[in-house]
Amino acid sequence: MKKFLNEFKEFAMKGNVMDLAVGVIIGAAFQSIVTSLTEDIISPIIGLVANMNFSYLTLEIFGISLKYGSFLTAVINFIIMAFVVFMMMKGLNKLASLGKKEEVPAVPTTKKCPYCLSEIPIGAKRCPCCTSSLEEPIKESMEAKTEMQIEEDKEKLESIERNF
Repeated sequence: MKKFLNEFKEFAMKGNVMDLAVGVIIGAAFQSIVTSLTEDIISPIIGLVANMNFSYLTLEIFGISLKYGSFLTAVINFIIMAFVVFMMMKGLNKLASLGKKEEVPAVPTTKKCPYCLSEIPIGAKRCPCCTSSLEEPIKESMEAKTEMQIEEDKEKLESIERNF
């Protein structure tokens, strides 16, 4: 039983639970303000159309009194509360985003060898795995060259091979 009570105490003292409790208490207090606003200010203004207090509008069906005016008052209360909560959350999200800095993408520290595809440091001139020269990666250079340049490179290679 002691373990259970300790677990409950730990749960109840977590930040989220305490925040929720404070939110419920403030929400209950704010609800009375919204109810007063609706019943004492909005309903009488709307009631001018019906020439009576809005919350007293009823409909008699088979001897049963349906208080649709009270229901409409409750709907208005809900709409006001939902709007206020929406605005509060929007404001809180805006405040939370003010303190955060945009994350700068990390600068890559490695690259892939175009020959053996192993991970190597970004500044490497030779691959430690296959010992290939990385001065100009084949894939990037082949994409950048035109067909004429490729033909010229082939001719240069052939002339080098003939000299050896």
